[in-house]
Amino acid sequence: MEQGKVFPAGRRRGLSSGPAETVDAVALCLTRDTVIARFARLGQPGRRGYGGAVNPVEAAAIRQATRGDHDLNPGWTQPSIALRPAAVLVPLIDRAEGMSVLLTQRTPHLSAHAGQISFPGGRVEATDRDAIEAALRETEEEVGLTRDHVQVIGRLDTYVTGTGFEITPIVGIVRLPFPLSLDPFEVAEAFEVPLHFILDPSNHRRMTRVFEERTRVFFVLPFENRYIWGATAGMLVNLAEVLAG
Repeated sequence: MEQGKVFPAGRRRGLSSGPAETVDAVALCLTRDTVIARFARLGQPGRRGYGGAVNPVEAAAIRQATRGDHDLNPGWTQPSIALRPAAVLVPLIDRAEGMSVLLTQRTPHLSAHAGQISFPGGRVEATDRDAIEAALRETEEEVGLTRDHVQVIGRLDTYVTGTGFEITPIVGIVRLPFPLSLDPFEVAEAFEVPLHFILDPSNHRRMTRVFEERTRVFFVLPFENRYIWGATAGMLVNLAEVLAG
């Protein structure tokens, strides 16, 4: 596993774009107990959950109450279709030099999201008890991180993607040392990104591309020689919001 370096990632509310020293100080204050306390205080954020409404007007209103690709693209709402439930694990690694987040890079031959950077996770199956079960199962299948090494402490806001997924991001602290055994079909690499990079708003870049003849805006976190973008970047921004408290 490659030890990642930090590119500051900020948030939409609460975290100022102050000096790097300030961001580093905030990150250093985020001990295991502090992070757990912030998620405990979070409770049930308002921008959570999606009801699968079939009425287009109702669907548009509900989507505005969730995180998603529409956050940076007002007026962009998906047609009223049934969203496919998915779950990811946001693994926080509590290292002596500071906390970090474990991410994966998908293999280039996959039919969907090939080569992209993502959290371990996938679809919620009928056999899964809930989103937590799905996130832990998928994580074990993809990177070999077993659930007995993960302390689930909460979740981020539901994230709706433009491709029709309703993602529940489950946050967990990983107990050291932990095993990693990558599925060679799905995962090309696993790496860590320092939390102070994620907390730094100057690393929350916005880029655009033309999609279906419209200009779409999305978050990008350029980390070393990688580009973390799309839903993963959006969820990291949400993580920074929560941890900046």
